[in-house]
Amino acid sequence: MNQKKTSVDSQWLSSRLDDPKVVVVDCRFKLSDPNWGEEQYNKSHIRGAYYLNLDRDLSGEVKSHGGRHPLPDPNILAQKLANMGIVKHETLVVAYDDSRFAFASRLWWLLRYLKQDRIVLLNGGWDDWLQHNCPVDNIIPENKSGSFSPQPNSDWLVDIDGVKSAQNKDGVVLVDSRSRDRYLGLIEPIDPIAGSIEGAINSPSKQVSDESGYLKHQEIQQQLWQDYQDVEEIIVYCGSGVTACVNLLSLAMAGIENTKLYPGGWSDWCSYL
Repeated sequence: MNQKKTSVDSQWLSSRLDDPKVVVVDCRFKLSDPNWGEEQYNKSHIRGAYYLNLDRDLSGEVKSHGGRHPLPDPNILAQKLANMGIVKHETLVVAYDDSRFAFASRLWWLLRYLKQDRIVLLNGGWDDWLQHNCPVDNIIPENKSGSFSPQPNSDWLVDIDGVKSAQNKDGVVLVDSRSRDRYLGLIEPIDPIAGSIEGAINSPSKQVSDESGYLKHQEIQQQLWQDYQDVEEIIVYCGSGVTACVNLLSLAMAGIENTKLYPGGWSDWCSYL
């Protein structure tokens, strides 16, 4: 197994805020209030951090199918990253949120999908940063001149047809990352239909971290996936390809790389029902 570093702590990052090869990105967001994260960022954020909004920056245009958070246009996202001074393969990007990695993991996955491996998460997120009295301000940093050419790993994705064909294949595991109650169809707070994709197993993304927002140790990440170490392929989905990225992070920490994202998730799947 080959695990790359996936997170850093507040003390480590605090000592490197003036390093031009480190760029910090605030990903705070609330599905119930899409402006909330940016409002919080404008009030206070890690000194020098930029902001990316899930709806506006980390997702593309919503259509009748494709889910609530389709992937963004790679070229548009690449330009935004370059404007933060990110130089592909050189800059270390540090992403954070305050939602147990739900939104920071989306950026983590997107950058790796675009072949930028120098991306880590701030362990403990915004809350840990405040607890350690690390530097904050409310200054919006100016655009810089970086360089980012996107090279999407298209084989990291499946669409609804890919999921349907995988349902009948031995050696392919379909993972639903939502809460147990949503998976079972007992509740559905967002999408018009409750339920899950037939044949999917449930591994809620909140199992990846503890209640304080810290990643569980690598051994626990491996235990989460121990039954699927040797399968041919793992397809991960959630409501709309966001918290699924937390499970993809966990799988990477466990040393499992034969993974794919169904970005449309349940919101795309149920749009055809």
